[in-house]
Amino acid sequence: MKLDSDIAAVVTGGASGLGEATARALAAKGVRVAIFDRDSDRGEKVAGEIGGVFCQVDVTSDEAVDAGFAKAREAHGQERICVNCAGVANAMKTVGRDKTTGEVKRYPIHQFEMVIQINLIGTFRVLAASAAGMATLDPLEDGEKGVIVNTASVAAQDGQIGQAAYTASKAGVLGMALPIARDLMGEGIRINTILPGVFETPMVAMMPQQVKDALAAQVPFPKRLGQAEEYGRLAVFMAENVYLNGEYVRLDGAIRMAPR
Repeated sequence: MKLDSDIAAVVTGGASGLGEATARALAAKGVRVAIFDRDSDRGEKVAGEIGGVFCQVDVTSDEAVDAGFAKAREAHGQERICVNCAGVANAMKTVGRDKTTGEVKRYPIHQFEMVIQINLIGTFRVLAASAAGMATLDPLEDGEKGVIVNTASVAAQDGQIGQAAYTASKAGVLGMALPIARDLMGEGIRINTILPGVFETPMVAMMPQQVKDALAAQVPFPKRLGQAEEYGRLAVFMAENVYLNGEYVRLDGAIRMAPR
């Protein structure tokens, strides 16, 4: 797909981190970008800087997602690109012990459900709504109507201690890509997945510096955390290369996560 001002895009989680970098990378190509995020202050700021539109969206809500697409499409027309970056992470063992009493504690199921609702079901909710709109478009070269890029994680393949919910959600994002690519092949809509390693994002920024340094040291090469702009460039490449479909790419400096 040739990226220019004739193309519209939606980026979830676009107010910060990987999503913001992707929104900026697409806008730099001339694409008209709509940012979906819960953070209205940051989202409005980023949208204003890239000449886009901000839509306050909680991806766990059908109503909020539908309203977001309605606003985005009114401003820019039907999107041909949808990049899903909205997500959360938590860390909790399936069974742990209270540090003071030694009492056995179970993983609260509502915490597990919350991560699945946002990372997995939220991703599917957005991509299905986007694909339904893309299907109405006239095809471009090679019969392409649109492309979806989802964000999984290296945790989908080598999750660490305490990452049961996060890993389950991201493994689901990875696992559904091929069947969805097959579902959408008759509509000319592609879907691909990025598995980021440890990136310098707002979630990681909250970690102590010594923890970030230790994580960076585990990366074979280059020995540093990933930069959000590197994710954005890969998302743009996936949008541009029409023969890339049903595929996933680990963007991780060759890291393989240890148990902890």
